[in-house]
Amino acid sequence: MNDKYEKHVREMTNITPMGAPDVSHSTKEERLEYVLDKWRCCNNCEVCGKCAVLKGRDAEILYEDYIEGRCSYMEITLMIREFNY
Repeated sequence: MNDKYEKHVREMTNITPMGAPDVSHSTKEERLEYVLDKWRCCNNCEVCGKCAVLKGRDAEILYEDYIEGRCSYMEITLMIREFNY
């Protein structure tokens, strides 16, 4: 990663997305439930956009480091955004 992106990640990791369980105050099961719920299929592809973000990848695999408690939800989300665009 480049320095600009790393700085952006550091700044953003202090912000917890509304509802995302904090890694230090949640269980693996709570984090997994959150990811599965957040990325559940809406069955409305024209409006939703989740599939476009995931690009055929499984959210549980993409957010594995968050689920395991190794990094925040925001860190993973920013990495997905960085590599999708």
